[in-house]
Amino acid sequence: MRIGVEEEFHVLEVESGVLVPRAGQILRRLSPQTFTAELHRSTVEANSGVHSSLHDLYTDLARTRRLLDTAASSLGLAVVAAGTAPLAPAAAVPPTADARYRHMVEEYRKVADEQLICGGQIHVDIPDRDTAVRVMCAVSPWLPVLLALSASSPFWQGSDTGYASWRTLLWQRWPTAGPIGCFADAAEYDTAVRDLVRAGIISDAGMIYYDVRPSAHLQTLELRICDACPRAETVVLVAGLFRALVSDACERLRAPGAPGCEGHHEWLRGASWRAARSGLEGTLVDPETRREAAASQVVARLLARLRPALEAHGDWQTVHALTEAALADGSAARRMRRTAHDEDLLACVDMLIAETRGERRNPGRTAAVPSDPRSSPTGGARRPPLGSGSPEAIGR
Repeated sequence: MRIGVEEEFHVLEVESGVLVPRAGQILRRLSPQTFTAELHRSTVEANSGVHSSLHDLYTDLARTRRLLDTAASSLGLAVVAAGTAPLAPAAAVPPTADARYRHMVEEYRKVADEQLICGGQIHVDIPDRDTAVRVMCAVSPWLPVLLALSASSPFWQGSDTGYASWRTLLWQRWPTAGPIGCFADAAEYDTAVRDLVRAGIISDAGMIYYDVRPSAHLQTLELRICDACPRAETVVLVAGLFRALVSDACERLRAPGAPGCEGHHEWLRGASWRAARSGLEGTLVDPETRREAAASQVVARLLARLRPALEAHGDWQTVHALTEAALADGSAARRMRRTAHDEDLLACVDMLIAETRGERRNPGRTAAVPSDPRSSPTGGARRPPLGSGSPEAIGR
């Protein structure tokens, strides 16, 4: 199963650390095949190639971030990958000049005005859309754990929200965001999407913002629950775990007498809230017991569950090392709070800029850099960027 990533980045003024609507100036210096605009003029999206190995994905992400940083710094700007920018302005940031974006701002008002958030989306190959819909249901209980690993948005407009991922709370205000229901097949899912469009709730299928969804234009399943991650290593960790979740679910569904969905997913929104509140620093809801447990225990249980799938892809050593590093360092939200407490929010912004570049402003435990265990001749093949021309990214 190949994987690809869409990353969103905030555009900041270097000296003040404040979010600014200058994404267009950066994009003019970059390839439109890899970098695109988003709903607001303060956001840039980067689309990776499609890869078979985590090593090649990491190399791609690091290269893309270097290109973006070079373009931004030449303008006195910086980019950060985080769920929210700590110093986002209270005033509305203008939308990108596009009729569809203008419609979204007019229709959804403050929900769209405050969409000053960035996420990371992971695409994984899937055999067909019917399988994608069934796997979507099977993996949903474990997605809050991936959210906790990615949590990077404790601050909003200069204040500590008390959440590890405030982006999640802002994101879930959209009418089609959050946990998704279960569907028998792709036809039933597509009918539900058409009904939402006919009802005037959304304008098109690109506005399906659920935590996970089958792509409308690629043969992939797309993870959408996660914050953007300052460290590229965290993106690779989440991508490796999500691919293993999808692979594991496919195997379980193919087994004779495989159980269908029990239909009781009402607890998932609460599990996502818990992950957004706590990140890796508190408790999560254990999907197997539906009781609270220390985040480290729930992450360890997920890793044990997925070990066969991770080993099958050659990812076990990399994912295991990255998981240990993530638990030792804590979430990005914890690092941000620690820096803001020890210094101030501008120092927190500086830390985010450094981590997005691939630097460590306050080096702690060294995160494992993904290696290439199999040296696959196809793993590093560069393909057209995943989101190139995509109508599905937020605002597209």
